[in-house]
Amino acid sequence: MSIQKILAISGKPGLYELKIQTRTGFVAESLLDGKKITVGMRSNVSLLSEIAVYTYSEEIRLADVFKAIATKENDGAAISHKENDATLKDYFREVLPEFDEDRVYTSDIKKIVNWYNILQPKGFVSVEALSKEEEKEETAE
Repeated sequence: MSIQKILAISGKPGLYELKIQTRTGFVAESLLDGKKITVGMRSNVSLLSEIAVYTYSEEIRLADVFKAIATKENDGAAISHKENDATLKDYFREVLPEFDEDRVYTSDIKKIVNWYNILQPKGFVSVEALSKEEEKEETAE
């Protein structure tokens, strides 16, 4: 399983897996409840594989952040995204010590932790799965 086809759709809760592309947009399946929805081209959609997190020196791909969380948690679930702001920042600092605190907001950390906890039980963000994905990308380049 790969996060290459996982989408975050603005205005819709949770994450979606890209199923089929159509002339007017695409069909995506919710990872929360399994319902399929059609998404038009005008919707604001982000592929998780294209998202990065700011650090003081560079941008770190979201997949690498997920891998760091999976390593810290031994492929288990992370803390709840509903924890207080200080707890979330401390947790994220353990996972990614060099994240840029001026440009990475608590709302971003909440999204990342929530996304990780949605993807983790489905096997998308285990250390093994993310390592295989990195290998595929390196051979493709």
